[in-house]
Amino acid sequence: MDNPVLVDVTRGNLTESLHRGCVAISDASGNIVCSLGDIDAKVFPRSAIKALQAIPLVESGAADALDLNDAELALACASHSGEEVHANSAKVMLMKAGLTEDDLECGPQWPQRMEDAAKLILTDETPSGLHNNCSGKHAGFLGLAKVMGVETRGYVEPGHPVQREVRLVMEQLTGDTLSEDVCGTDGCSIPTYASPLRGFARAFASFGTGEGLEPLRAEAAERIYNACINEPYMVAGADRFCTKVMEGFRGRVLVKTGAEGVYCGSVPELGFGIALKCDDGATRAAEVIMATILEAVLELNEEEAALLDSLVNPSILTRKGVQAGHMKPTDEFLSALKAALP
Repeated sequence: MDNPVLVDVTRGNLTESLHRGCVAISDASGNIVCSLGDIDAKVFPRSAIKALQAIPLVESGAADALDLNDAELALACASHSGEEVHANSAKVMLMKAGLTEDDLECGPQWPQRMEDAAKLILTDETPSGLHNNCSGKHAGFLGLAKVMGVETRGYVEPGHPVQREVRLVMEQLTGDTLSEDVCGTDGCSIPTYASPLRGFARAFASFGTGEGLEPLRAEAAERIYNACINEPYMVAGADRFCTKVMEGFRGRVLVKTGAEGVYCGSVPELGFGIALKCDDGATRAAEVIMATILEAVLELNEEEAALLDSLVNPSILTRKGVQAGHMKPTDEFLSALKAALP
């Protein structure tokens, strides 16, 4: 059975494209508050779970041993745009662990914004692993390896002690067994494990509230959450959905994108965790889906409502900046949210 159509893309007065997907909203006990589509199908969460992958860095005491500040902890959870501030912060994280960019195993990547790429070209430089959108996460993994006293080389391999620690945390938070048969390789070379959306939603509910977590883990989760909402620019960058939402909501929510149309989030004031997947992998549709959910579940002030309205119904523009159409949640999606939510 196909997942429902959640986002409609128009041009003129006609529908031009449709995006199907699935959504899970859960509390920390695993009770599903709202679901659309097949939330039991296994999906690769990709970078949407970086905040959870950073828990061993904090829980182990490594973040304190390395004297990581909020901006650096946020970068450990980031899919950043490769801006100068991101690359420099990743470099400092490595220096604190006595390492350099040569120790990164994530591979080089051009910055996302043209102006940042141009800076490299004009100085006759090429991108390094520091510009990789996952460099902060990798710097965190390397720092954890150093504090653990284990070999740093090969830290991206599934059997490495760092990746074993990360996998254990993910199993405990999602309640799922992450075996080799559901293991893939992420774009930055670390293991990524497919698991049902319901488990990711539950994990982010616990992450945002601390409910059901041992005191040390709850403290680690709270510290990571606060780092991300205090330094949202480090989590993403200029003109990015995650940055806009976390800046606009001033600590009320944490949202995190992942490749191939995945998004996860926490809404602590409601005790909710959110996980969603756009079937065709479109980030543009996943952003509309997440914005629509936040609009449905939260009481909004005027500023928050205006922000979400722009994200729920983004314009499709011509090259000259003239509106040619727009994206919007489908009536089916809105009706399902209204029926399921208090």
